Amino acid sequence: MTALKLGNMAPVFTLLNQAEEKVSLKDFRGKSAVVLYFYPKAMTPGCTVQACGLRDSKKELAKLGAVALGISPDPVKRLAKFEEKENLNFVLLADEDHSVADKYGVWDLKKFMGREYMGIVRTTFIIDKTGRLVHIMDKFKTKTHHDDVLELLKDLH
Repeated sequence: MTALKLGNMAPVFTLLNQAEEKVSLKDFRGKSAVVLYFYPKAMTPGCTVQACGLRDSKKELAKLGAVALGISPDPVKRLAKFEEKENLNFVLLADEDHSVADKYGVWDLKKFMGREYMGIVRTTFIIDKTGRLVHIMDKFKTKTHHDDVLELLKDLH
């Protein structure tokens, strides 16, 4: 697990989005802040609630100069279905080999119903326009995640 520090440059990456296009974190540098959120699995209840909250906050995010990027270990085709099913209006990225999750230190041992396995620890990183980490959110409710994100972004202004 990499311990990322606030103020450091966010680890760069390039992944395929739901439309099979390459998206790089560098694409946003100098243009907008990035709400980079890692979620365990598309089309599951908590992940859907979290994604829909960000979908419904797109205008507010834009006013604050930010875009949302969701990363999960799902294949591109599943992300496309998730986008279509929930009318999502932001970029979803496929990190099937969890190499980006590893860089961000969010691929870790999890426990669910007495079972242990490796998976994504739901975490959000707020990256400013210069590419620096300004907030790391690892304790939040999926229902209010978007509100928490908007509050943190307001503090940047």
